[in-house]
Amino acid sequence: MHDIALKIAIVCAAGIGAQWLAWRLRLPAIVLLLAAGFLAGPATGFLDPAKDFGEIYRPLISLAVAIILFEGGLTLNFKEIRETSTTVRRIILFGGPLVWLMTAMAAHSIAGLSWTTAIVLGAILVVTGPTVIMPLLRQAQLSSRPASILRWEAIVNDPIGALLAVLSFETVLILHGGHHASELAIRVPLALLIALGGGWAAAKFLQWLFIRGHVAEYLKVPVLLSVLLVAYAVTNLALEEAGLLTVTVMGIALANTRLASLSEIRRFKETITILLVSGVFILLTASLTIADIQALDWRTVAFVASLLFVIRPLAIFVATAGSGATWQERLLTGWIAPRGIVAVAVSGLFGATLVDIGVADGNKMVAVTFSVVVATIILHGFSLGPLAAALDLKSAQKPGVLIVGGSRWATALARKLSELEIPVMIADRNWNHISDARLANVPVYFGEVLSEEAHHAIDFNRFSYLIAAGDNDAHNALVCTDFGLEFGRSHVFQLAPAKSESERHALNFTLGGRPLANEDISYWQLQANEIAGWTFQVTTLTEDFGFDAYLQSRSDGAIVLFWIRPSGKIVFASTAAGEPSAEDRVLCYAPAGNEVRAAKRANAPDESN
Repeated sequence: MHDIALKIAIVCAAGIGAQWLAWRLRLPAIVLLLAAGFLAGPATGFLDPAKDFGEIYRPLISLAVAIILFEGGLTLNFKEIRETSTTVRRIILFGGPLVWLMTAMAAHSIAGLSWTTAIVLGAILVVTGPTVIMPLLRQAQLSSRPASILRWEAIVNDPIGALLAVLSFETVLILHGGHHASELAIRVPLALLIALGGGWAAAKFLQWLFIRGHVAEYLKVPVLLSVLLVAYAVTNLALEEAGLLTVTVMGIALANTRLASLSEIRRFKETITILLVSGVFILLTASLTIADIQALDWRTVAFVASLLFVIRPLAIFVATAGSGATWQERLLTGWIAPRGIVAVAVSGLFGATLVDIGVADGNKMVAVTFSVVVATIILHGFSLGPLAAALDLKSAQKPGVLIVGGSRWATALARKLSELEIPVMIADRNWNHISDARLANVPVYFGEVLSEEAHHAIDFNRFSYLIAAGDNDAHNALVCTDFGLEFGRSHVFQLAPAKSESERHALNFTLGGRPLANEDISYWQLQANEIAGWTFQVTTLTEDFGFDAYLQSRSDGAIVLFWIRPSGKIVFASTAAGEPSAEDRVLCYAPAGNEVRAAKRANAPDESN
């Protein structure tokens, strides 16, 4: 018992440790999870999941995969599909089935798998994992069009691909089960009715409970999990593993409701999914044996090569013909398709079930899927940047700044950032607040930045930092709190709230973002400074004119906001661990007139506003 508890603890620690290390090193987490599972299982023999956990191993994996697929379904909003480009829709509607068909044929004819295993494997490999593609896109810095195509394909394809895999798996189970025609005629419609109708009905039931106030806020997630697991188990009574279809449909149905608490549910589910994904991936990798790995011969290599170099590119070129995408974008999209954790988790569950029903090569599907995952992560991960550069699809833009709240000060800052060739946008729901920005040709978004519409209209991948600079302190705090999860808490900043004499008027310290500057500057102070003629001024530091000398030259109360590294990285003064160095450009907000003296001291041209 103690050994099992220790192994569970080690799996959890290794999984989260791999996720953290991947975040620090900017690597796909799946690479480190794969290494951790291989070391724990085939390499050392420390972990043998089937032996260590006995009869509960398969049910635990099944429940974990069910929750993972449900969370994937929660990401699919029908409105997002309608608003995606023609290219993305064609890839989903035509490219996916083509990949499925050609992959199944190649798995049978090249890899030597039975038709039963090949059909299921083909459906599984339709999925391109957003957990893998998102970090790659952040590092590669693609231009907006190809980045949008790859991003939306991964998001939309994840639940749809899982749905196809479950449907094909259920079909195989029915046809391979040796049932009589009369029994099939009853069980198939019953299973589909329970899976499709039950998933939709469970989602609507939860929506009714939550909207009507029949469930307390703190009980919503536990109730959701309970209904999810019950729906999964009940559907499995009609047909084995049909519950996976139920939970996927349930997630998609919930994603398209207007639940006020849906965002909180998504975040909690994402947290659970990270834990489950990490543990499941390590366990599935550890379940491989040396014999499974040695069984991967030249036919497996040929199959993986055909998938990467023939099937995927051909399917994309056929599906996107006449879509308006350039040949460079079609070539990049045809090459980049890393498979992720969902493919491995589903193949691990389905492979074991196929073995149980008498499909001899069912377990080989797991090893083949691992081969595809490893090959795509390594080849696509290391080639995305160079290939995008060769095709002239890399963005020349630096990490951008999103300013929430229009004003004269915000417009002046946006103009200065534009002069420095840093992407910037001002978002405000008041048309008059962004009138100056529009006249200055600064990109604007007219509307509430917290709305669902803004999520679709604004390309948030262009921005690495957010500044909440509106005249409403509570709204600034709300914006920073909401976007802190997406940008990172250390990348969202807000103006100092108005000082309150009473604690009852102050916001809780857990709300809001980092202070914009080391000095307390409020919205009204900045507006007054604008009227007084303050400007944004940029000075380039040198070896002879360092930061200390720069500060000594600024005796006018200048407020240093941030500095820009030669690489384009922006370092905000309020969160910086050190000081700027030579060749860094320091941006401050100061009274007009002193910028010339500072520039002369720096022996550099003045870049004041």
